[in-house]
Amino acid sequence: MREPGRNQVRGNEPNPFATREDFIKVFHEDMNGLYQLSFLLTGDHENAEKCLVAGIEDCVKENRVFREWARSWAKRIIVANAIRELKPRPSVFSSLPSATVFSHGEQSSGSRGHFDVDAVLGLGDFERFVFVMSVLENYSHHECALLLGCSVLDIRQGRLHALEELASSGRVVSFAQ
Repeated sequence: MREPGRNQVRGNEPNPFATREDFIKVFHEDMNGLYQLSFLLTGDHENAEKCLVAGIEDCVKENRVFREWARSWAKRIIVANAIRELKPRPSVFSSLPSATVFSHGEQSSGSRGHFDVDAVLGLGDFERFVFVMSVLENYSHHECALLLGCSVLDIRQGRLHALEELASSGRVVSFAQ
């Protein structure tokens, strides 16, 4: 009796799950974007590289993730690795419209706002994680709270504090209402 091939579940049905090769393709196609996510979360190149490499290693270990979700899963693994590496915790601080950011040393050009990357990197760890996760990656407050191990209220306050810091930094070019 022959076992199903790597890309087949049974009979002639294709395997709906992402393979090692699918994840390698995701990282190859979006290496810059995935590194940028890691860098914005960690705030420095050394930790960003560690989280990215760990993310690649974690993803190619044959996770049972649907092929269509491979890119989202890779991002989530990078977020989880960055959280494990930095362990961001809420600080004591006191929503607004969302914003986007793109690359180091440049200003974003998203439709919801324009922020200097250095200003984002100047945020505290927790506020930076919340900003990147909730604003840039569109994680819900609930998802952020689960991943960061805190309350939804902490996430809301962290997001508000991050946006206020970015607005008061003088590095905000515009903010769409």
